[in-house]
Amino acid sequence: MPSNTDRIERSILIEAPVARVWHALTDADTFGSWFGVRFDGATFAPGARVVGSITYPGYEYLKFDVHVERMEPERLLSWRWHPAPLERGRDYSDEPATLVEFTLREVEGGTMLTVVESGFDQIPPERRQEAFRINSGGWDAQVNNIREHVAGVA
Repeated sequence: MPSNTDRIERSILIEAPVARVWHALTDADTFGSWFGVRFDGATFAPGARVVGSITYPGYEYLKFDVHVERMEPERLLSWRWHPAPLERGRDYSDEPATLVEFTLREVEGGTMLTVVESGFDQIPPERRQEAFRINSGGWDAQVNNIREHVAGVA
């Protein structure tokens, strides 16, 4: 049975149509502009590995590296990644990956975006708590980033 620290869940109302939020999630360049990643011709597609360079100050040495699992237009985007891979030179590829799911739902006033990252219980014990803490704070910031980005789009 999963613990109470196996998953992070954040929901936010974005005052915009589902199509606009979907574009901000699934167009790599647009995604990178609010998430803090620079891509060189990457495309989100089921089965694709998408790699970019983090642009957030102090973390430029990190790579954004995900394997896209599912894309159900204007409803669901999911990927797997290695959470909080902060240690320089460390290979995280042997660790289990967490699953990130973005779900969109049209509601009165716009779009309800829910982000769930699950699978932290499978992360090695020496990294589990810190990865959960870092990503928990990260999702707090990122749901606000996408809301502000989409709201700023004319």
